Amino acid sequence: MELQDAKMNGALPLDAVDYRQEREGFLPSRGPAPGSKPVQFMDFEGKTSFGMSVFNLSNAIMGSGILGLAYAMAHTGVIFFLALLLCIALLSSYSIHLLLTCAGIVGIRAYEQLGQRAFGPAGKVVVAAVICLHNVGAMSSYLFIIKSELPLVIGTFLYMDPEGDWFLKGNLLIIIVSVLIILPLALMKHLGYLGYTSGLSLTCMLFFLVSVIYKKFQLGCAIGRNETAMESEAPVGLHNQGLNSSCEAQMFTVDSQMSYTVPIMAFAFVCHPEVLPIYTELCRPSKRRMQAVANVSIGAMFCMYGLTATFGYLTFYSNVEAEMLHMYSQKDPLILCVRLAVLLAVTLTVPVVLFPIRRALQQLLFPGKAFSWPRHVAIALILLVLVNVLVICVPTIQDIFGVIGSTSAPSLIFILPSIFYLRIVPSEVEPFLSWPKIQVSIPGQS
Repeated sequence: MELQDAKMNGALPLDAVDYRQEREGFLPSRGPAPGSKPVQFMDFEGKTSFGMSVFNLSNAIMGSGILGLAYAMAHTGVIFFLALLLCIALLSSYSIHLLLTCAGIVGIRAYEQLGQRAFGPAGKVVVAAVICLHNVGAMSSYLFIIKSELPLVIGTFLYMDPEGDWFLKGNLLIIIVSVLIILPLALMKHLGYLGYTSGLSLTCMLFFLVSVIYKKFQLGCAIGRNETAMESEAPVGLHNQGLNSSCEAQMFTVDSQMSYTVPIMAFAFVCHPEVLPIYTELCRPSKRRMQAVANVSIGAMFCMYGLTATFGYLTFYSNVEAEMLHMYSQKDPLILCVRLAVLLAVTLTVPVVLFPIRRALQQLLFPGKAFSWPRHVAIALILLVLVNVLVICVPTIQDIFGVIGSTSAPSLIFILPSIFYLRIVPSEVEPFLSWPKIQVSIPGQS
């Protein structure tokens, strides 16, 4: 009541009152119609549990980037890689804190609307464009894995040559998967409904991690033991006379491929477009509760990323490829199961990544419009068609990691949350020369 009286009497600015409400765990809500109960967050009362929210956010973080982290470690060194990974994880968590603070002040739960609040209509357009660019790239990387791995898996099961039969072509298979699996999941009305599929996806990636660790101890020094070496009749020792034949791990190194490695790590932690939609649907939402969801998710993914990269690198060392699964034998039963698990995981992740794109487009093209099933379905169809066309045309997954990781990923993790904080948090709450605002203004600290 004291806050409301202060607001009514003009003793506190509206933004400061909203900020204090958020700090105390109360959520801004629009006034209810006579005879109806209060409605929070865009006329939808959050019902997604803490655990399901962690699954959804972790699934948004976890993606195809995990397959390229061993390659990144090979070109940075073990210690340097883990230090960079930890820095990016901490910065990602901090930038989510900035987003939640801004959202609490203005009562907005949409990334695009924060851009509009900070810079007007132009800011809304820029933020929506960055979100669409990044998530289309992420969806493309997932479908690219399906395109490259699914023909190998089916061909192995059917004892067929993936290059010889038209129905095993990757371009055809990604279209079939998009229509039969991804599209139905993408047509869900609310993101919280995908919590169970997100849990299944994370279980598949955990199986991938366990298998990578097991194969390290089974293969030992496996340099040169890719599929060709495994199936060749030549002695294995002959194939071990390659690069870094002593199997010595590099603790710190810098080479020409580092321009790809840092974007891969940045790409691997981007989940910011999904944070506010997940916050909207969180049961008993508060800034502290949502920050806990983000911290648990980022911490778990940091551990999984670090272990996967370390054991993958220590298996193949400098020979590891940007798509690590290609280094293992196609005929290995365990790796075949791993490929199936990864395929299932990335397939179930695509609908989660599609939600923020659709929301950004609706905020940009249809602001203030009520929910419409025809528009909901049409946007999903158009996005899937566009992404399928991109995947058919893109030559390698490394190109996707490099472009998205060096453009939209830094914007979503570092640049936009800091700018929003500086522009949205009123001086009555945080003076411009206060430490939090100085901190986000320093390059490399935001």
